[in-house]
Amino acid sequence: MFQQTAPRTTISSALSFAELIYHAIVRTVRKTHGNAVLSILINMLQAAIFVLAFYLMFSVLGLRSAALRGDFLIYIMSGVFLFLTHTKTLTAVVSSEGPASAMMKHAPMNTVIAISAAALGTLYIQVMSLFTILFIYHVAFVPLEIDQPIATFGMLMIAWLAGLAIGVVLLALKPWFPTFVSIATTVYSRANMIASGKMFVANSLPPFMLAMFDWNPLFHCIDQARGFAFINYFPRNSSLTYPITVALILLMIGLMGEFYTRKHASASWNARR
Repeated sequence: MFQQTAPRTTISSALSFAELIYHAIVRTVRKTHGNAVLSILINMLQAAIFVLAFYLMFSVLGLRSAALRGDFLIYIMSGVFLFLTHTKTLTAVVSSEGPASAMMKHAPMNTVIAISAAALGTLYIQVMSLFTILFIYHVAFVPLEIDQPIATFGMLMIAWLAGLAIGVVLLALKPWFPTFVSIATTVYSRANMIASGKMFVANSLPPFMLAMFDWNPLFHCIDQARGFAFINYFPRNSSLTYPITVALILLMIGLMGEFYTRKHASASWNARR
């Protein structure tokens, strides 16, 4: 109450904001497990089980011949990792601290920090898991060959951005319609098991089936990522600009909605969840 606040420069304010986000990220990463290393290992195990399950499913059903010419495991990983990053980012953002949360009672804390920490914490865990699994695969099994690795990683970042944008929109709606947001998050995550297109190649789809999937930004991200990862695949039925445009539009709408929700926050909202 008697503390004097000195005016800050832009750089000092940015550094203070970055420090708050860093501590919030550490708290987010440790939610899965008290030990940050075990938290990452648990996520790596989940991703490895996911990849192995799809590998066995494709092998048993005899669908390997329908995949792209090249490393079959890279074909599976290009879909699985983008799907996990997108879905887990969305879930983490929707589950982040809202304007009526007890954490918001601390003066430096705000919802922007909570959203940033949830999104960046998920990205950190997913990228660490991705590089670790790819390194083990490269060293222990087959040398890794990706045609354009930087562009392929860029599609992972776009998938993360799209998950962040959709998550912010749902987070802004959550205090007003908590049941609807919970159901919508679950339905969207489950629908992306198929609608993301990670189990098939977009170029092989007929037009009537393509119309069922091309609304999904993640579908475009995965197909474009495979175009960058494989030298002999040229995605014709997906767009590079569509997921970026959709993500930026939804992010702006979500931030405006979150700002409005924050202005009308009520402590009684917690009782409705």
